[in-house]
Amino acid sequence: MSIIESLRINQVRNIAQLELECHPQFTLIHGENGSGKTSILEAIHLLANGRSFRTSATESLINNDANEAVVFAQLAGGHRVGISRSRNDKKQLRLDESVQSNWDDVARLLPVLVLDASAFLLLEGGPRARRQFMDWGVFHVEPTFLTAWRRFRKSLASRNHLLKQPRPAFDQIQVWDKELIIAAELVDQYRDQYLAALLPVFRSVYSDIAGERAMDLSITYYRGWDAEKSLAEVFVQSRDMDCKYRATQFGPQRADVTIKTGKHKALEVLSRGQQKLLVSALKIAQGQLLADSNGRHSVYLVDDLPAELDRENRESVLATLAGLKSQLFVTCVDKDSFNSGQQKATEMASFHVERGKINT
Repeated sequence: MSIIESLRINQVRNIAQLELECHPQFTLIHGENGSGKTSILEAIHLLANGRSFRTSATESLINNDANEAVVFAQLAGGHRVGISRSRNDKKQLRLDESVQSNWDDVARLLPVLVLDASAFLLLEGGPRARRQFMDWGVFHVEPTFLTAWRRFRKSLASRNHLLKQPRPAFDQIQVWDKELIIAAELVDQYRDQYLAALLPVFRSVYSDIAGERAMDLSITYYRGWDAEKSLAEVFVQSRDMDCKYRATQFGPQRADVTIKTGKHKALEVLSRGQQKLLVSALKIAQGQLLADSNGRHSVYLVDDLPAELDRENRESVLATLAGLKSQLFVTCVDKDSFNSGQQKATEMASFHVERGKINT
């Protein structure tokens, strides 16, 4: 099951050693800025995905006085997951008694969704953030997606390598075109089907969260090439452009999602608080669709929810998250910001963090 019963963290940022007995539904972690609250969430994300959600420099997660960071979790149902990460980039991931060569099984066992300041990248960031959003969802609901995606990435890398040569060998490029097109069309098909399934769930979640404040939104998918043409046709027509830029200009690597209200991008119209509700609804909808698809409940890491949200909106988001029956890890500076009728002491575990330690 996707529930962390206990968590042990060693040498992650300013946390030398810390142990948590986690609540199956709501664990609140509060303390001053820089106390180590977010580091606990980072440790969970590192365990589930092999990286931080705050930085691509995984080495920076290791405590300055240590050479290795270790995170271990006991999951409901008996599974145990542990990771060690050293400064020489050596990693070891274990699931129960088995060393894992990649994160495929652990990521499926422990699907983690993050709600923090970086969630705004779904609106204000480039297409890559939105592709990652799509691919997280497809990975978890379509078992064969990862094989198609890896096949596509390998073919794309090979095609781009040939395009970078001083005199591209078009006969070799055409060989890779066939492999690339097969994989690309599968990736596109999975993404398109996923978003078609996600949109009605999103609209329902967004309406529940925003209530009368809900905006009329449209979400459209661009697959990365002209929808009226096959990718084979596009490759023929874009050969000169590909050679000029020495890279494949069209395909799933160019896919994107556009979110608008009326004729304008949502980013240009919505306030910061409205944007937070929108991205929260997108992430919550992903968790809801995953639960509906295969019964797997996500683990939500919610970092500093009070930021950009007033009490009414905050309680609306929390109530919707609680309705998913997912496990929530929520950080905040002020514990009193969550002292509402919806979050009673008997329904949550609360920990005060100070200088990387649980202050009891």
